[in-house]
Amino acid sequence: MDPVPEDWQRAVAVVAHPDDLEYGAAAAIARWTGQGKHITYVLVTSGEAGIDSLEPQRCGPQREQEERDGAALVGVSDIEFLRWPDGMVAEGIELRRAIAAVVRRLRPDVVLTMSFDLTWGPGPLNHADHRAVGLATVDAVRDAANRWLFTDLGEPWSGVQATYAFAATEPTHFVDVSDTMDAAVDSLRAHRAYLDGLGYDFDPDAFLRANAAESGEETGCQAAVTLRSY
Repeated sequence: MDPVPEDWQRAVAVVAHPDDLEYGAAAAIARWTGQGKHITYVLVTSGEAGIDSLEPQRCGPQREQEERDGAALVGVSDIEFLRWPDGMVAEGIELRRAIAAVVRRLRPDVVLTMSFDLTWGPGPLNHADHRAVGLATVDAVRDAANRWLFTDLGEPWSGVQATYAFAATEPTHFVDVSDTMDAAVDSLRAHRAYLDGLGYDFDPDAFLRANAAESGEETGCQAAVTLRSY
């Protein structure tokens, strides 16, 4: 794996739910905001169907606020919620169009999304929303650069230097996050309602540090986040 080049200034991170970025990627984001880079979060849903004990009309606004709180802890203040229905996001032209519109408007140098592999390695099934949003994001970056697609969405943007998916199998790049793990843990802990609703004991500190240490062993760092470039 190669280190992620850091000669860029603007990134957009597109994921399905509040808390998706906090399961690892936030450590890399904290490093980048610490370098003065500007990162915008784009959440396709508000995660309103994600807590069994909390009805969607209450859950969505609460999870949006937790996302704002968690993002602030890693230096991110620009957050957009597209408010597609949680649990029912389908990959296709309309989703690509929505994400391409964001790319053209924000004109990022780098785009970050989540793994769209069918499973988490050899383990459990990856959430359908994750798969739909990840794949649509990769395609939407290409769509945004094509002036003959979505011609009503403004001028094309071909300035994306790289698109990365975190938590993907067969990663190609890594980020040394040895100095930003504390912020990453705090960012995940900000999702209190979601974590409380899991129904089992979950330690954000132990989870994130174990994963980062495992990736660090592969890359020669104390702690790392791995990404796949597309």
